[in-house]
Amino acid sequence: MQNDEGRIVDLYLPRKCSATNRLIPAKEHGAVQLNVGQVDEEGRYTGEFYTFALAGFIRNRGESDACLNRLLHEKSLLTFSK
Repeated sequence: MQNDEGRIVDLYLPRKCSATNRLIPAKEHGAVQLNVGQVDEEGRYTGEFYTFALAGFIRNRGESDACLNRLLHEKSLLTFSK
């Protein structure tokens, strides 16, 4: 729901898993949300970040590290070259 200024004023916005696009319910305690910060050439934090949410379903299957690697590679934050 939006107010007259166009700002979102809902009390609860459900999160979606970044790997599977499943909705993460409010009572799921196995889900995690990670903020990966951007750094400049000198290694200093720039104030920008990417947010990734992983559902407990992925974590229980033991695939969270592989999914996070895939998501980081899609954002060009991780390379697999030698």
